Amino acid sequence: MVAEDSKENIPAQKEAKVSTAPTELNPWPDFIQRRIDMWDKLMAEYKAEVAAKEPSPIKITLPDGKQFDAEAWRTTPIQIAEKISRGLADTTVIAKVNGEVWDLDRPFEKDSTLHLLKFDDDEAKQVFWHSSAHVLGEAMERYCGGHLCYGPPIQEGFYYDMWHDNCTISPDDFPKLDQIVKCAVKDKQPFERLEMSKEDLLEMFKYNEFKVRIIKEKIHTPKTTVYRCGPLIDLCRGPHVRHTGKIKALQITKSSSSYWEGKADAESLQRIYGISFPDPKQLKEWQKFQKARLLVILFRQEEAAKRDHRKLGRDQELFFFNPLSPGSAFWYPKGAHIYNTLMNFMRKEYRKRGFTEVITPNMFNSKLWETSGHWQHYSEDMFRFEVEKEQFGLKPMNCPGHCIMYSHQPHTYNELPLRYADFGVLHRNEMSGALTGLTRVRRFQQDDAHIFCRRDQIGDEIRGCLDFLTYCYETVLGFTFKLNLATRPEGFLGDISTWNEAEADLKEAKVITVHESVNGYARDVKNRLYGEGFEVEFDEGCPDTLNKQIRNAQLAQFNFILVVGAKEKKTAL
Repeated sequence: MVAEDSKENIPAQKEAKVSTAPTELNPWPDFIQRRIDMWDKLMAEYKAEVAAKEPSPIKITLPDGKQFDAEAWRTTPIQIAEKISRGLADTTVIAKVNGEVWDLDRPFEKDSTLHLLKFDDDEAKQVFWHSSAHVLGEAMERYCGGHLCYGPPIQEGFYYDMWHDNCTISPDDFPKLDQIVKCAVKDKQPFERLEMSKEDLLEMFKYNEFKVRIIKEKIHTPKTTVYRCGPLIDLCRGPHVRHTGKIKALQITKSSSSYWEGKADAESLQRIYGISFPDPKQLKEWQKFQKARLLVILFRQEEAAKRDHRKLGRDQELFFFNPLSPGSAFWYPKGAHIYNTLMNFMRKEYRKRGFTEVITPNMFNSKLWETSGHWQHYSEDMFRFEVEKEQFGLKPMNCPGHCIMYSHQPHTYNELPLRYADFGVLHRNEMSGALTGLTRVRRFQQDDAHIFCRRDQIGDEIRGCLDFLTYCYETVLGFTFKLNLATRPEGFLGDISTWNEAEADLKEAKVITVHESVNGYARDVKNRLYGEGFEVEFDEGCPDTLNKQIRNAQLAQFNFILVVGAKEKKTAL
């Protein structure tokens, strides 16, 4: 679909009186009008509340430091954009107010910083495609009356999931959906934002079992936001473009099936994908690129088939699989040689970097997995069995075992960081259909490590890990890799301040630096000895006297005790 350019005036929202296409339902499902009636009532109350707020003078600051006078609860980002230039206002997709993406027609509430983002900005693209998903969702409702589920932006475009008991949307239906999309875009339906209570949300979406689940299970605040464009009203965090007319070019690209929240035992849904742009020329360029990319993909698939590791493993007699032990590789002598060579390389690197290798059990009582949370959230992916009326599980990862090892002895802050490396065998109960050569298996070993350190050591440890990754993947193996910052999960344990500090260190550690001898000559001596195969401990920052430190080392039966000071360092140099 490509929409004609038109003036920027936005029509007032009407009682679901929009342009209609011959391909849509007539009449629409009853739930659409019930939603609109409830929305109109609540929106009128909200507008009265905003009108009653006393406007106060505020300052809006742009990235270049320029300031504009404004009024709280009255002035909007689009008004500031228009003061700068009409062209800027036309091409701005979304605002960013005090670091938060913000609707262009949503009033400022206090003194604020303002960034105006165009489509070439990644955040603006996500907003644009999210708004396009709502237009697609509106068309899906108007076409077959399905119950919408999730409709997010993705890396390139968007999709909407829908449940319907007796209607299946196929590529043959795309032109019919496209007609409805064109009507929605032509009408320049404003995107309007409203905060609603959980009680009102449950009433508005009571017709849709999936929305009810989201409201009950995912919303933990007294109020949350919904957005409306035309007859579509949906749960949504937002923000969105000003109106549907901004979406000048939209193409429905494909359809597929999916499961509710990705769970194979849940309801089957229909997923419709799309792509959109603010300029029809951009859609044409994208279409050309897709054709070229398809040729590249086909070429790569042919080349990948020639280099399929499963074929190479068989042809070169490296490894094989047998249905009597699915997902578990049998390694021939040549394959075992490669396997052990890689493991020895990792062992050597671990030693250089101050890791000590440990060995932990393969199976643990379910009490451990209950404590770690794996039993509640991961037990279906574990191999479980009963021993003397007790439930056990084969370990799918080393984390809990290393925690037991750390807690088995008392430790002082001087001993930290402790770096445990483990090549233990792991088992995961992957579904048989997901098993794929060596990339998805049931039995495997990984170069797994855990670091126990002080709060003030986190930054250095993260930088050390990133240096380790860079050396192994880029310097030695010639690969490249990308990093994604993973932060706390929704149900995190511990206090929020500790998480905030640790995540701040992760962000700071993104720049990888190499520090030779950064911790002084004594640490360098320790690392060099350790790299040569000696078991070495470095008594760093210990408050005890020198004599007591020597006595403690003698009691621990160290074979050699080195006292390193300025004289030793000077002599070595």
